[in-house]
Amino acid sequence: MITPARRERIDAWIAADPDPEMRAELLALVASAGGDGPGAAVAANELAARFSGTLAFGTAGLRAEMGAGPMRMNRLVVRRAAAGLARFLGRGSTIVIGFDARHRSDAFAEESARVFAGAGCRALCFTTVVPTPVLAFAIRHLGADAGVMCTASHNPRRDNGYKVYLGDGAQIIAPIDAEIATAIEVAAAGPIPLAPTDDPAITALDADVVEAYLEYASTPPASPRSGPSIVYTPLHGVGRSVAAAVLSRSGFTDRHDVTAQAEPDPDFPTVTFPNPEEPGALDLAVAAARRLDADVVLANDPDADRLGVALPVAPGAPDPDGSGWRCLTGNEIGAVLGEHILTTTSGADRLVVTTFVSSRLLERQAEHHGVQYAEVLTGFKWIVRPALARPDLRFVFGFEEALGFSVDPYVRDKDGITAARAFAEAMAALAADGRTVDDRLEELARRHGHHATRTWSVRFDGPDSHARMAAVLDRWRTRPPSAIGGVAVVTSVDLARGGRLPPTDALVAELAERARVVLRPSGTEPKVKVYLEVVVPVGPGSAGFGDARREGDVQIERLRAGIAAELGLDDG
Repeated sequence: MITPARRERIDAWIAADPDPEMRAELLALVASAGGDGPGAAVAANELAARFSGTLAFGTAGLRAEMGAGPMRMNRLVVRRAAAGLARFLGRGSTIVIGFDARHRSDAFAEESARVFAGAGCRALCFTTVVPTPVLAFAIRHLGADAGVMCTASHNPRRDNGYKVYLGDGAQIIAPIDAEIATAIEVAAAGPIPLAPTDDPAITALDADVVEAYLEYASTPPASPRSGPSIVYTPLHGVGRSVAAAVLSRSGFTDRHDVTAQAEPDPDFPTVTFPNPEEPGALDLAVAAARRLDADVVLANDPDADRLGVALPVAPGAPDPDGSGWRCLTGNEIGAVLGEHILTTTSGADRLVVTTFVSSRLLERQAEHHGVQYAEVLTGFKWIVRPALARPDLRFVFGFEEALGFSVDPYVRDKDGITAARAFAEAMAALAADGRTVDDRLEELARRHGHHATRTWSVRFDGPDSHARMAAVLDRWRTRPPSAIGGVAVVTSVDLARGGRLPPTDALVAELAERARVVLRPSGTEPKVKVYLEVVVPVGPGSAGFGDARREGDVQIERLRAGIAAELGLDDG
């Protein structure tokens, strides 16, 4: 059943929606919800979900499934978001607009340009798909007041999104997001002028901007480099041509693309989820690497702001799936990149940054090299903030465990393309000394202890999913455990109350023996992410590192089972 108030809101939305396909979609749902068949309740619930609120800026801007209504991504949501941003910025502002190859990304970009021009702003528009790092670069390169990227990054194929940056090149944070949200509400209450696509205020960007990024992102070697041999995949995204140029210009010419995933395809036909973190996402790349006897797999997500890495299994190391290859975790990639950068730069004014859910190994590395370290909330909109707040420091590296990396200060967002180049450079430097990435990880483990980590997602299904998820977290808040998996809890902190970080919905437990557990609910799904970390000393002898890795896995699993028991979760 549709309540009168909801029906009024639905009718108002249909009247305002410029997209006939979206209007028809809502009318069909309304008709189904008003019928007598078994689909009536399903349609009514779907309408309730779509009109339960309005999309708000989250960790990475607006992002949702495409469809009609204020809680989905569509032209009306984009139109109002663009109008609100223009109102916030003021007439005469300049906004750069980019888009990837997802369904409707180009339409969302065009809609934004027409709104900006209609509001008296100047719209600088890429005319073809670009990676997100290129858009982030272009904002500062062109001296724009803001930037918009139409992308859902690594989300499932049905999703799309809208990332907003200001003139400093960083994504918006509070209180700017709330101010823009208020401007969106004001803009939505009245007519939104639209300029024609050939309006003089809409300017097409040419290849010079991409060329400027390529020059910035490439590091030509002083002498020819030998290796590594790279298998690269953009996972059906838009990173291939730019990544290929950056790697080649940087001396890494032994590159082989995964043909089946090389061209942009918004349906992502060879993967279930186009995310290098997901199991199976790199299977085709690993198969190609085995066939070609390559040294490394480098993978970007569809908008090329993340980097995944797979390497051959070291001799004597576990090989659970028998492939002879393993995917590195984001924390392992972060440790390798961080050490490479810290050993090839100098100065006590250097700054490295990571998030409170990522491995604390980077903090140990920073202490060892005598550089500044900062820990922030999740998301690169936070990772870049310490550098902006401390212009007296030189930001040299930032990362988050979800495969996001920044290896220099100019692009103030994660950049999977320059990270791929930097990882290849790290491998080349190690190889020149007769060493491997595993040797580097062992070196770090012997110096700082083996930091074993795992991320575990717990999903709550059913009509009361959000209530059950909240009850689980409230149980921890009101009765924090004294031990988890037999390891004593030293401190338990509710970050919702603030403290060393801005308030956020997360719980952190520091355990004995340098272990840590973090619980963080998703802002968009009934899901809790659990981040586990233990630190295991590495014993002497050649077997010490392998023993520490195995012991780390045992301790991590013990923590996971302990949390499942403590919170009454499914232990599957």
